[in-house]
Amino acid sequence: MEINENMFLIKEKDGYKKDFSILISMMNYARFTTLADLKNVSQEEVDYRHNGEFNSIAMLLAHLTAVEKVYQKMTFEEAGDEEINDYADTLEPAVGLGKEAAVIQGKPLQYYLDELEAVRKITEEKFASLDESWLYHETDFWYSKKGNNFFKWFHVFEDEINHRGQIRLIRKLFKEGKGLGRV
Repeated sequence: MEINENMFLIKEKDGYKKDFSILISMMNYARFTTLADLKNVSQEEVDYRHNGEFNSIAMLLAHLTAVEKVYQKMTFEEAGDEEINDYADTLEPAVGLGKEAAVIQGKPLQYYLDELEAVRKITEEKFASLDESWLYHETDFWYSKKGNNFFKWFHVFEDEINHRGQIRLIRKLFKEGKGLGRV
């Protein structure tokens, strides 16, 4: 995996206004580390569910794609709660995970990586077209409080970081269960 010379620099990026550059820098690093943790993953690992209960890597990658799509709908289209919920329902079981998401299996890792890349490309293209004031646009959000688009997109990559930790744990449990030692 190639490391971009600016990977560890949060700074302005060509094609993006300053605050979008900051956000994209953080999103890119989160994605880089997620992809690094998927290096040399086998198909068996992609679909592995520890004790038949845990999320699989496939489920988590589908979830990351679905979450980004929901936030695109929420922020780019300024969709209301009902419209967002209806849209999220079309992305199930990836959005909610749980037992229902066990059907997410059998596809190669590259399928999920291509989906992640395609949805991120849409996000990046939209970010490049927006004015920075859009990041600070406030709407009703969680717990009857306001949230701005900057926070909402922070949450998208924060969710990815959280699930990357689960991916690491899944790989560790898989290796230990197979008697292969540590990842």
